[in-house]
Amino acid sequence: MSGPRVNSIFLGNSSGVSFSIILSPIDEETGKLQLANCSGSKRAGDWNLNVTPGMNTSKVTINLTRNLQLCLPNATDCCTTPLCVVETLQVFACRNSVMLAHLLIQAEIYANSSFTGNVSENATIIPNQVFQPLGSCPCDLTAGACDVRCCCDLECTPDLKQLFNESCFTGVFGGDVNPPFDQLCSSHSMEYTPDWFPFLCVQSSLNNTPFLGYFYHGSTSTPRVPPFKIPLHTSPGKLFTGYRQGDPIMTEENEYFTIPQQSMAGQCVRNAPVAYLQNFDVKCLTNLASYKDGLPHDVRINSGTGDFIQQDVIYRTITDMGKFITESESLHTAEVLCQNVTFEEHYTFIWKDKNIERINVTVFLGSLCDGEILTQRFTVKFLSLESTNVAELFGNPGYQVGKPVKAANMNASDTFGSLNIWQPAGRGLCTLATYTPVLFGLDSFSGCILEVGINEDCSLLRGNVTEKLNSLIRATHVGKRDNSSYSDLNDWVEIIRLDPFNSDTNVSSGNLKGICPDIPANLNIRIIFADVGAVQGIPQREILAVQISYSTVIWQFQCGLICENSISFLPITASVQFIKVPAQPPIPLTRFEINFTEFDCNRNDVCWPQLFYPLTRFYTGEPYSQCLAKGLSLAFLILLAVITSNPWFSKLWNSFLV
Repeated sequence: MSGPRVNSIFLGNSSGVSFSIILSPIDEETGKLQLANCSGSKRAGDWNLNVTPGMNTSKVTINLTRNLQLCLPNATDCCTTPLCVVETLQVFACRNSVMLAHLLIQAEIYANSSFTGNVSENATIIPNQVFQPLGSCPCDLTAGACDVRCCCDLECTPDLKQLFNESCFTGVFGGDVNPPFDQLCSSHSMEYTPDWFPFLCVQSSLNNTPFLGYFYHGSTSTPRVPPFKIPLHTSPGKLFTGYRQGDPIMTEENEYFTIPQQSMAGQCVRNAPVAYLQNFDVKCLTNLASYKDGLPHDVRINSGTGDFIQQDVIYRTITDMGKFITESESLHTAEVLCQNVTFEEHYTFIWKDKNIERINVTVFLGSLCDGEILTQRFTVKFLSLESTNVAELFGNPGYQVGKPVKAANMNASDTFGSLNIWQPAGRGLCTLATYTPVLFGLDSFSGCILEVGINEDCSLLRGNVTEKLNSLIRATHVGKRDNSSYSDLNDWVEIIRLDPFNSDTNVSSGNLKGICPDIPANLNIRIIFADVGAVQGIPQREILAVQISYSTVIWQFQCGLICENSISFLPITASVQFIKVPAQPPIPLTRFEINFTEFDCNRNDVCWPQLFYPLTRFYTGEPYSQCLAKGLSLAFLILLAVITSNPWFSKLWNSFLV
């Protein structure tokens, strides 16, 4: 054994059995152990014997009771040498002086390397890690004791090092804190040394090693929380040079003008910046405990020219609070705490070119009590100052990515329509799923699960699935632009519907029970759009066509070995794909471009037609007048260089000097 404890098992009935332990020194003359007898006890020297009896087995435990620490100066009850215990033990199991079992134990136990002495109270002087490594022996983790496998530990005696001399820690942790680096001229660590290495290698001592940079120098800095501001390019006399579409609106304090808005995850962000020329209408849920007021309405807004405009605010009171309070707990009237809060805020920005001319705000207030959940509404609209129609939207009439696609039902008195996909909830059943609008430019895929019985009629199943899919599209037309007018039919494109294939055969009857082919389980919505222009550098996107088609599947009732359940599941899906096409048909290739492909810039690395590309009208990096002026200057310099390099010019110049 090499530890202070050893366990053994005695097999058989231990009733009436006595266990004993003796120290058996080896006779120096004969080299034999002491003869075995049953006269021992359960303690011998520094060893104890414990027996835990059982039914047919007994656990025998031998413990060493002495201290295994190495001796420090002037210390007693410790190990004077690393090999602390070298003894031979014998354990006997006897019944009526008859030996039943005999166990021989050879113990060789080394002293522990853990430190139990007194630590000096003197402060350790830590060198500057920028110029000197923090520790010459990082693996020396225990004070006053030898750390195993740490060959640089000064507390390790040569006898202890022999135990792990071939397994020492390597690298920086093992004490090699200044290893030769690859750029050192005397280093041969790189397997393949390039030919130019002797010209660019570094002649330096190992004390100036780049590995010192890996040690933290110990200095700390107080973190600064950046304010909710953005740097602006200022010009003399003006704070701002105007807004572009999508720029955040700024306040007088050079901070964002924020209104609660919905994030991509559907949650409300209370401090969301308002973007120029981007309308929104959001609803947020809150209660009295989590209610927070937004920016005060006396905050002045940067108009875009360096001037600041005040908000024109009108306060009104909500009379019918039933459509705003979505949930209410029954609390006693005397215990309810109520507060006057904001129910709705409607912002109207009057704009012209790149500037904001006026801001009209309508705030609806009401009383919110403890235990009630309020649905707040925030709207932002940008109206052009030059527009005579107040219903006209902002300057870029095209669709922006992430905005809902506008739909209309021209066959109904109420022309408002919707184009949706599923938003599953709970178990994903179609009866529990809600709708979410199709967002422009975002391809999406959603679905739900329809419960179908084993005796389902196939014709009824096709009709039920088709009805579920058609409930997503309650429209006959889709708006070409985001500001399409419901009164102008030219602003809309008709939805092209490809009806699903209906089978006249009821395959659920007879031996084909539970199998229905041609089930229109997949709805495919394809929206074709194009960039037809740009407003202030923002692309103006327009929808050209919308097609709806169905993909059919073969439904089969799923069951195990025994069809005990009468209900199976049919997943139905809806996918939306946005396809971008050129606004105008591409110009057909000429016969010259077809035959001589070496002049095609899209197929060759060298494009000769674009040799003077900066001087052509296709180059839009700079104004054409500047490109032309720079091109003429370059041509003049080239002509001057050609003239001055001619021999006759030097003769003419010399004759002129004479």
